[in-house]
Amino acid sequence: MSMIMEDEIKRWTAKRKSALVLDIIKGKSTVSEACRTYNLPASEVENWVVDGKRGMENALRANPLDIKEQYERQLKQRQEAYREAMLELSAKKTTAPVGREQQMNG
Repeated sequence: MSMIMEDEIKRWTAKRKSALVLDIIKGKSTVSEACRTYNLPASEVENWVVDGKRGMENALRANPLDIKEQYERQLKQRQEAYREAMLELSAKKTTAPVGREQQMNG
């Protein structure tokens, strides 16, 4: 990482996370390298990168959204995706072929 890090990091502050994310974005490091170096789960580092990019995009908007608006928009998108997944699952259940046992008993 471009900033000096202690041998063992006990707490990942926003400043440390942003320095690591910038190194990944700049190509100075990769998610897998960061995970090995700092003993972090890949999903956590990937989430930091996604959050960093989202924050950067918002900061560069002509009219940036406040944090509450960002979370409300994200929540709405996830709720919609959940509804769609549940509808799809429900449709698959209702159109599933009748099993051989059910045909014989019914």
